[in-house]
Amino acid sequence: MEDEFDISKLKKKRRGNSRTKGNTFERSICKLLNDRFKTTEFSRSPGSGAFATTHSLPEHLKIYGDLITPENFKFCIECKKGYNHLNLYSLYNYSSEFWKFIEQCEKDSKKCKRIPLVIFKQDRQPTLAIIPDTVDVLDDIKYIEIRNRKPYRMYLFEELIKCWDSMWFK
Repeated sequence: MEDEFDISKLKKKRRGNSRTKGNTFERSICKLLNDRFKTTEFSRSPGSGAFATTHSLPEHLKIYGDLITPENFKFCIECKKGYNHLNLYSLYNYSSEFWKFIEQCEKDSKKCKRIPLVIFKQDRQPTLAIIPDTVDVLDDIKYIEIRNRKPYRMYLFEELIKCWDSMWFK
């Protein structure tokens, strides 16, 4: 008996280049921050954040996180795009990639003495911002409290970005 079905439509589409996706996302976050704060100082880190840990540079030249930020900016930013396999249950799995993003940002932020900020986006979903719960944010912005070793709050990035400038700068 011969198969007469065309299964080509059932085959999975080829995955997009995740590095390209991440680079594009970082550029879009830089543009958004530059527009919001009326500056041009936000840009992508060379090697997307790995530069400081893979090169022996003097302290004043080290770059931490995924974005180069203004000198008086309070946050060390880690950008993550994609990871569509992560879901609500990933918050309960403390070894999930979700928590590894936060740990990575915590390590970088300690080195540069800034506050960790993870900006996370999945395909066709709003962008989220994850910061420690100690950061003073406008009272009327909704958030979800999450906790591993430390308490964090997760906000819609488009809402968090509206906060007053003193929240963002020293």
